[in-house]
Amino acid sequence: MMLRYLGRRALGLAATLLIASLAVFGGLFLAPGDPATLLVGGGKPPSAELLAQIHREHHLDDPFLTQYGRWLTGMLHGDAGTSLAYHDSVAHLIGSRIGTTALLIGYAAALILLLGIAAGTLAGLRGGKVATAVTAATGTLMAVPTFVSAVLLIWLFAVRLGWFPAYGTGTGPADRLRHLTLPALALAASWLAYVAQVTRAAVHAEQGSEHVQTARSRGIPERLVIRRHVLRNASGPILSVAGVSVAGLIAGSSVVEQTFGLNGVGALLVQSAARQDLAVVQALALLTVTAFALVNTAVDVASAALDHRTPVGGAA
Repeated sequence: MMLRYLGRRALGLAATLLIASLAVFGGLFLAPGDPATLLVGGGKPPSAELLAQIHREHHLDDPFLTQYGRWLTGMLHGDAGTSLAYHDSVAHLIGSRIGTTALLIGYAAALILLLGIAAGTLAGLRGGKVATAVTAATGTLMAVPTFVSAVLLIWLFAVRLGWFPAYGTGTGPADRLRHLTLPALALAASWLAYVAQVTRAAVHAEQGSEHVQTARSRGIPERLVIRRHVLRNASGPILSVAGVSVAGLIAGSSVVEQTFGLNGVGALLVQSAARQDLAVVQALALLTVTAFALVNTAVDVASAALDHRTPVGGAA
């Protein structure tokens, strides 16, 4: 049954990515502006003959399906085309920057999973003043936009206290982690609060469930009741929201990278969109959708494996 479930999820993932690729390419294909003008230097408007030559060289006048098929085939073979603004291959541009973004997202994801789940579990188990304090703190964090959190963190920990740098990625593993601490905190803050609140609600609901009360009445040690009955049964919604939060970090990284001067793919996406560099924007948009879909699929599979109440058989 699990193999059939995995097969259906794989087919669904493939269909999702195909539709997403069509939407990404089609949306930017219809976007206003002529990318050929980016290749023309100087302050004077380009001539019609020069624009026509550029269109022929880069196949910009081909029909939509022809351009889409050529682009999708290249993407599947690792060739995302050439950047019109940077005059470099898109694969090289992304490859040289993706390490910074991956480290930033991984750092933020670790903060979300460790601090968010720990705070929510503590609030759900203890209740009372602990739950009230966690709810108030997480509610405040959820209300603060990412760019505001970034500015406040820079003002407090970089300007006033001088504990962390406010700009750049650093050199060496330890220095890079130190440079990425404030960006990771800014990126993770609102998602961490969301995960903590969902975890608190899930744990609190399981605390009062009938099977937990039955287990306690049978004299099962409290640590086993919490581990086997409370936390395991609460893992479904916790995993789901944690997966969504980690996937959401991919989109939110653009704001943080711009604020802290990180040379990652998020900043590259913002810069390329401003310069109408369609090849880079299309590749990064598809990469973002792919990462989001992969994370959500992995979370669904993990939830099905951990929670016996999740249907994995023939009909959902």
